[in-house]
Amino acid sequence: NSWSKNVMHECTITNPKTVYNLANTGIWGEAVRQRREILVNDFHAPHPLKKGYPKGHAALYKFLTVPVLNDNKIVAVIGVAIKETNYDINDVVQLRLLLDGVWKEVERKKSRDALLQSEQNFKTSIAYSPLGIRILDKKGKTVFVNKKFLELYEYTNLDEYNSISAKERYTEESYLQREERKKIRQKGDEVNDYEIGIKTKNNEIRNLKVIRKNVQWNGTSHYQVIYQDITEQKKLTTELLKAKEKAEESDRLKSAFLANMSHEIRTPMNGIMGFAELLKESENIDKNTRQQYINLIEKSGQRMLNIINDIIDISKIEAGQMKINIKSSNVNKQIKYLYKFFKPEVEDKGMQLFFINNLPDKEAVINTDSEKFYAILANLIKNAIKYSQKGFIKFGYKKKGNYLEFFVKDTGIGIPEERQKAIFERFIQADIDNKMALHGAGLGLSISKAYAEMLGGEIWVESKEGIGSTFYFNLPYNTETQLKTKRKKDIHSENRQFNFEKLKILITEDDEISFILLNYIIKEFGKEIINAKTGYEAVDECRNNPDIDLILMDIQIPEMDGLETTRRIREFNKDVVIIAQTAYGLTGDREKCLEAGCNDYIVKPVNKNNLLKLLQKYFENNGSN
Repeated sequence: NSWSKNVMHECTITNPKTVYNLANTGIWGEAVRQRREILVNDFHAPHPLKKGYPKGHAALYKFLTVPVLNDNKIVAVIGVAIKETNYDINDVVQLRLLLDGVWKEVERKKSRDALLQSEQNFKTSIAYSPLGIRILDKKGKTVFVNKKFLELYEYTNLDEYNSISAKERYTEESYLQREERKKIRQKGDEVNDYEIGIKTKNNEIRNLKVIRKNVQWNGTSHYQVIYQDITEQKKLTTELLKAKEKAEESDRLKSAFLANMSHEIRTPMNGIMGFAELLKESENIDKNTRQQYINLIEKSGQRMLNIINDIIDISKIEAGQMKINIKSSNVNKQIKYLYKFFKPEVEDKGMQLFFINNLPDKEAVINTDSEKFYAILANLIKNAIKYSQKGFIKFGYKKKGNYLEFFVKDTGIGIPEERQKAIFERFIQADIDNKMALHGAGLGLSISKAYAEMLGGEIWVESKEGIGSTFYFNLPYNTETQLKTKRKKDIHSENRQFNFEKLKILITEDDEISFILLNYIIKEFGKEIINAKTGYEAVDECRNNPDIDLILMDIQIPEMDGLETTRRIREFNKDVVIIAQTAYGLTGDREKCLEAGCNDYIVKPVNKNNLLKLLQKYFENNGSN
């Protein structure tokens, strides 16, 4: 209930009520119930709807009350009174017209207030939104940006943002896409959901998800553009895609590698088995032919052993178990040795081999792992020979700063530019299906790369297809921490007699062929050779023969493995020399063998020279045990 000012001037009601119960109202309440106007021109006359009026209310003589309807709903009731003449239908019509206008103005004001409040709420929400928001007018001018938007671009205010051209703010690709979107919009079509790449104030690249829509801003139509930073998501997606592609490529290359490895193993095996069969079946074969067959069997066996060694080396590298043994090494001597070793093979192909040493011997000594250095250089020379049919091969080194830079140059078939990085990855050679796919497992260069990096250097190649290649690798030139080198005599059993008494030897070996081979190798320095095919047999033989000097212990012997067998023997015999033999040759095997009680360790296939070195270590000048 509301009272006009004029009414309050004529009334002395101290606390006018503003809320009434409709059931307790009089005439104006009846107007609501009947949904029509009610005229009373003789208010003093008795009337069933009159309820009286509050104390202090002005006296009424004539009264008109009219309900206000909007969309067929009563939204208000107005009452007028004390007209000098009687109220009639004209008063009703005029009052209705007045009320319609008043009510429409009330509604317009409410709408304006609601809109203003909505805009205020909208501005507040975007100002503190966790997403970047920009408001543009229909001409494309930016009129507002929130705090998060400025953070995305690393600007301090809108003026700074507007001072930078769009071409400078976008990545090159995104700017071209922006121009395409402008053309589409000029045709009347909309592009309201897309991604962009931006350059921040500090030139950092960010990826943003963008959504554009129409909004009201200060009472007029504008564009609201929302920006979500998806840089990390894009990075993660890219990394996952790369990982997926790498895994698929790895699977593909490994499959190709396994197929090639099957060929690589079968080829030397074919040579071994084939020539062995010829030797067995040819009764009247002459001595030269027999020796030729034996040489071919030996060559095939060496080739297969090289493949197995490469696989073992790769396994060690991948497992992080490859150890390095740093000591003083004279690179001039290694290079001269390699020259003498490979010269006949190169000349057999009608080519020339050269080497270059750029330092005197005293200055050519560095601290490195000499075996791995030798393996790198030897592998590069082997490849040069393999892929060259004419011309020359040159290798050597020169000093560059704190490094020695080694090289192997050939006049071979060369390497396509697109494959010059790939060849250092493992299994890659196995996947080449062109003329370069000569025999080989595709592991040599990846092993060389790993070795070079382990020794503090790197490896790379320069090549032109059809002209030749030059492979480079470098190693630290660290002469200031040199150790004094000591010359050691090479041991060649075929040129030197062993200097110890013949031994009583126990061979623990369940494989007949391996036993026969070992028997042949050691028979010249064995006075008695015993064979045990299981761990339990080995323990029994040791108990029954306490004078055994040497045990060659197969780690994979049946029933009780070689390590446990060694432990059992050590319980009653602390003195016998036990040398473990294994086909694995992985890092950690030696330590396991020594821990079990073995004196030393040798890798299968057993090399006679290597075995003799071990025997001289334990028996030379000491006599037998």
